[in-house]
Amino acid sequence: MTTSSHGKKALKIACAVAGALVIVAGVSAAAYCDNNLHAEERLIARALDSGFQEKQATVDGATVNYAEGPDNGPALVLIHGQGMEWEDYASVLPELSERYHVFAVDCFGHGESAHDPALYTCSTNGDALIAFAGQVVGGEYIVSGHSSGGILAAYVAVHDPEHVTACVLEDPPLFRVTPDEVQEGAGAFAWYDGYTIAHSFLQQSEVTAYPAWYASHSYLFGLFGGLQKMLAEQTAAFCDKHPGEHVTNAFVPRDWTRGMYFMDDWDPRFGEAFYDGSWMAGIDQQAILQQIECPVVYLKASTNYGDDGVLYAATTDEDAARIQATVPNCETIEIESGHDIHYEHPDVFVKAIDQAAANAVLA
Repeated sequence: MTTSSHGKKALKIACAVAGALVIVAGVSAAAYCDNNLHAEERLIARALDSGFQEKQATVDGATVNYAEGPDNGPALVLIHGQGMEWEDYASVLPELSERYHVFAVDCFGHGESAHDPALYTCSTNGDALIAFAGQVVGGEYIVSGHSSGGILAAYVAVHDPEHVTACVLEDPPLFRVTPDEVQEGAGAFAWYDGYTIAHSFLQQSEVTAYPAWYASHSYLFGLFGGLQKMLAEQTAAFCDKHPGEHVTNAFVPRDWTRGMYFMDDWDPRFGEAFYDGSWMAGIDQQAILQQIECPVVYLKASTNYGDDGVLYAATTDEDAARIQATVPNCETIEIESGHDIHYEHPDVFVKAIDQAAANAVLA
């Protein structure tokens, strides 16, 4: 074979390899974009395929939206965190439904439940959840809440001791939730990336889509440098083109923007109740925790701080120690994770539910 033939053959091979790399890159890019756009809806579809049905109940004149799974064991009530809705639990619902009768609710101001600022207090929402359990669940149940939903779970456990057999507190901001508490020191992430943004949105009328306002004012996205401007523009364009739809972005990693996914169903006036402290009106956090009679599993995401000293976690280590010391029967599980433990580490969350259920049997 001549040198020229060798050259032609090498060129063909190089072209074939380059072509294959282009195809692989294209497929990878397509898969990346597809995951950013559709991963959440696929998780929700899996939950529905496992037997969950979305329903509504009227409790004291207010709509409570919820998803109910098949009756495969003890009743379990799941309460999501601020800015989310029942679908946030989609990653754990199929497995939980195999051995529990799951009721995942939308809190007031979220999802398809009532949007009425008169309902946006811990005690009002907590009392409604207890009434919901009596009306829809019936009998005994385990209650688990994430973030602000964890505070609600503690409230429910205290005020419905005859029926709550166990409680899981998933990274609740206890002792770090009121306006004064959340601004201590350099402040907490929830203040800068939540309360203040909801408040500023309500002070203006030019931007009507909350996700668009959030994207342009987010403390989190501000850490991305020049990317925030691009992301804000893309979010505003999406909201204009798809009003009332869950926000997605093909080009930005899903985990970065997942917090915006349910914002179209969230009432910023709920966030205002945290900004002005009215959500915690009449609530003594220390007393609530002291009065929980059932076994408690407390899931704590490890504490971390930003370079500016802002608390990125829901609580400090001192807050967590106080929770452990205050709850009479408490088992603390700390994990390296972001705030949404059930999403980032579904296996850990499911094990915590199982542990709480086992503790309830032994109690």
